[in-house]
Amino acid sequence: MAKSFVTVETTGRIATVRFDRGDKANALSVEALHQLTDTARRFYACPDISAVILAGNACNFSLGADLKDPARASQQHQGLAARRIALRAGPEMCEAWEKIDAITIMAIEGWCVGGGAALAVSCDLRVMAKSARMYVPEVARGMNMSWGSIPRISALVGPARAKRIAALCEKIDADTALNWGLADAIAEDGHALARALEFANAAAALPPTALKMVKRDVNIAALALSQATAHRDLEAFALMQQSDDYSEGVASFLEGRNPKFTGD
Repeated sequence: MAKSFVTVETTGRIATVRFDRGDKANALSVEALHQLTDTARRFYACPDISAVILAGNACNFSLGADLKDPARASQQHQGLAARRIALRAGPEMCEAWEKIDAITIMAIEGWCVGGGAALAVSCDLRVMAKSARMYVPEVARGMNMSWGSIPRISALVGPARAKRIAALCEKIDADTALNWGLADAIAEDGHALARALEFANAAAALPPTALKMVKRDVNIAALALSQATAHRDLEAFALMQQSDDYSEGVASFLEGRNPKFTGD
């Protein structure tokens, strides 16, 4: 039986979800993706919950995809048909969190990298600790940013800033994130969860059905073109996996050296 990386605590109309693999990286392994997806689906149609908080551990929300995960490495050797199915795990996780009826709030301590950032923008609100950072390094690893995150990031910060985040791989501190609309509040270090709870309490005090109706209306208005555009990123990722630049990006990261990209 797989080890559980996710715990859920419910108080009144608020659920607090903690993702913690017990180490500093708190990386998103394939198993972690499945557990986070299953957890989100518990709240998809849950009339008794008005707010769901998602937090990582005290060090970091997540340093992104677990590139050392044997399950992820095995995908490289699969045929295209099987690999396309395996690659759905990330986007399905983000979609599951986006579809939760209740207001979702991510509490971010430390780094929120790659897939962690993709998950963050799938939630409704984001609280960052003062020293927290968001970083989308996929292009620097020879990949495209996927999991349906580009339309979500663009809806939050606009196209130019989305390109700085996802194409130029800029590291975004909490103040910049708040100024750009990527974050909704800043807390003292160690208190992101407490500030997220303030948002959750505000949601829990409101009529739950009206709250959920308005959330749904906003998401449809803001993300009307998402499904029409986001499907391509999975296909692009499957293609990039076959490139020399992808292999070089992953190898250079694991070996701690600067990559040498060729465009092949």
